[in-house]
Amino acid sequence: MSDLQSTKNKKGKEYGDNLAGFIMSSPAIILLIAFLIIPIIYTIYYSFFTYQVVRPDNIQFNALGNYIKLFKDANFYVALKNTVYFTVIVVPVQCSLALILALMVSRKKRGVAVFRTLYYSPQITSMVIIAVLWTILYNSNANTGLINAFLKSIGLQPIDFLNNPKTAMNAIIFMSAWQGAGYQMMIFIAGLNAIPTEQYEAASVDGADWFAKLIYVTLPGLINTIKYVLMITLIQAMKLFTQPYIMTKGGPRNATKTLVFYIYEQGFQKGNFGYACSIATVFFIIVVILSIVVKKISKTN
Repeated sequence: MSDLQSTKNKKGKEYGDNLAGFIMSSPAIILLIAFLIIPIIYTIYYSFFTYQVVRPDNIQFNALGNYIKLFKDANFYVALKNTVYFTVIVVPVQCSLALILALMVSRKKRGVAVFRTLYYSPQITSMVIIAVLWTILYNSNANTGLINAFLKSIGLQPIDFLNNPKTAMNAIIFMSAWQGAGYQMMIFIAGLNAIPTEQYEAASVDGADWFAKLIYVTLPGLINTIKYVLMITLIQAMKLFTQPYIMTKGGPRNATKTLVFYIYEQGFQKGNFGYACSIATVFFIIVVILSIVVKKISKTN
């Protein structure tokens, strides 16, 4: 009888723990369903319709019409190319910069906390504000643009960063890597603090210099952190919108038009809500596939 009673008490405790866990997590679950799952379902649903925002009463089912139009749309491929270019460049640059900063400020020296705050501060500042400030910095007028004023002071010609198709996206990449590196830096610092100091002490006993410690202790100890940082940076890079919207409006000549910007343009500027939903659905599939591939590659490695 005592064993039976003990089993019942154990099951009752497990049930209570599960119920308490569900109740505590229910607000997050409700918000996830309301602001993620349901919008995804509606986006896929409306992608099969011709739906003009200004005519919400005139919705017509057109099956795969939006998708056929999409894969014949030259602007879609331009936006896809720009998104891929931005992602391929900014992810390694931003992650490398974040790792270098983390290595610099992880040492216990006077004033390190101040530098951590300075490096992280762009991350907590609104991207809209930063984009406006960098638009001023990039101004082609040497009397207004601080960067071109510096170039002029050393005898170089001013560069029209944001109005030249060859430099506009690279200018946004530079600004984005600078702005986002602080967040990844803090993650790398947490990863560095998790590496046992005994490993560095053993490496010092073996006569390893700082570079050998970096290669054989630090980087192997950060491998899981690096995978995580690469994944979140990749996803964030694919969602580029604010910078080109504020700084270039997708120009010049579509040089900075990304997939998210194109979704906004079609859905909210031109009112082609159904077509915008089809672009968003394809974009969602691309991001999911890319995330799965990167995850599998990282597991294999």
